[in-house]
Amino acid sequence: MSDVERTLSIIKPDAVERNLVEDIKKILIENNLIIKDSKKIQITKEEASEFYKVHQSKPFFNDLCSYLSSGPIVVLILEGANAVTAYRKLMGATNPKDADENTIRKLYGISIDKNSVHGSDSLKNAKSEIKFFFKN
Repeated sequence: MSDVERTLSIIKPDAVERNLVEDIKKILIENNLIIKDSKKIQITKEEASEFYKVHQSKPFFNDLCSYLSSGPIVVLILEGANAVTAYRKLMGATNPKDADENTIRKLYGISIDKNSVHGSDSLKNAKSEIKFFFKN
């Protein structure tokens, strides 16, 4: 039997702005990921910088932080069998052009920057990312 895990999903500003939240949630549910918690928030650039601090040495860091704080986002705690890997597969490649058919980024991503969703890349990061947004 597969291990039940929790992971973080962020529906990014471009997808929220285009009213894709319910469409994305439907895909999650259809793929056996349970939405344990969900909230729509707006974060500051400082909060985005803290969240993405693992990328602070990368050339795209500033743009990434500006983008994540540019409008409302929806953060979700997802639970399911091998949730981290399952959700990353469902998201698709970072660049929507390279993403497999029927993945969230292929369906809704605009560009490598505006790729509609974020997902934790490991169980360790999932725990800290969930704690970042859900401080209970």
